[in-house]
Parts: sequence; C-alpha cells; structure tokens
Amino acid sequence: MTMVSIHAASLWSGLLVLLLITLSGLTVRRRRRHLVAFGDGGNDELTSASRAFGNAAEYIPAGLVALVLLALTGAPPVMIHAIGGTLLAGRLLHSLGLIFQKGPSLGRVAGMILTYLALLVAALSLIAYGVL
Repeated sequence: MTMVSIHAASLWSGLLVLLLITLSGLTVRRRRRHLVAFGDGGNDELTSASRAFGNAAEYIPAGLVALVLLALTGAPPVMIHAIGGTLLAGRLLHSLGLIFQKGPSLGRVAGMILTYLALLVAALSLIAYGVL
C-alpha cells in the first residue's frame, strides 16, 4: 500500500460521506417544514429527499469499503481516483435527479449507470488483486 493510494481513498471517502450528510440534512429540513416525524406523510417533496438519502446510503458504503480495500491492496492512485470520482458523480446525478425531477429522469439514469460502473470496476479490480 502506498500512502498516496490511501490518501486518494480518504479523499473520495470523505466527499462521499459529506454527500450523505448533506442529503440527510435535506431530509431533516423537509421533515421539519412539512411537520412529518416518520415516513413521508404523503408529501412528494419529502419522499424525493428521503429516497435520495436512502438510495445513497444503500450504495455508498460498498463504494467506501471498495476504495479502502483497493488502497490496502496497492491499487494505483489513478484507479482509486477514477472509481471514487465516478461514484461521487453518479451519486450526485442520481440525487439531483430524484430531488428536482418527478418520475424517471436523465440524472437518475446517468447516476445509476455511473454508480454501477464504479462499483463493477471496483469489484472486478478487487477480485483481480485477490487472485494475483
């Protein structure tokens, strides 16, 4: 493991955690605005914020683990930056698509494609490092 690799993983992990905190804060603000303590109260605005956070919380942890494991196995920093940047872009696009547009949107589709791409490359890379 090179320190540069772990620094790269730390950078993207920190940015992804900040995204989770931001999305959580948005959900809390919308809950307070609409006076809804649990669930979504049938409010579309709260539903979209809650799902943006929930979806990010479902995908980001796997990405964080993969980034750290790649760094620990000695993956080059450029690979970690590419995967981390792709995952962050995907999660941002997906969140924005959920929050600002009703129904299917280009942001949601592009966001999921980038998310799946980042996680797939990370998974295959981890398998390759594990076998080689």
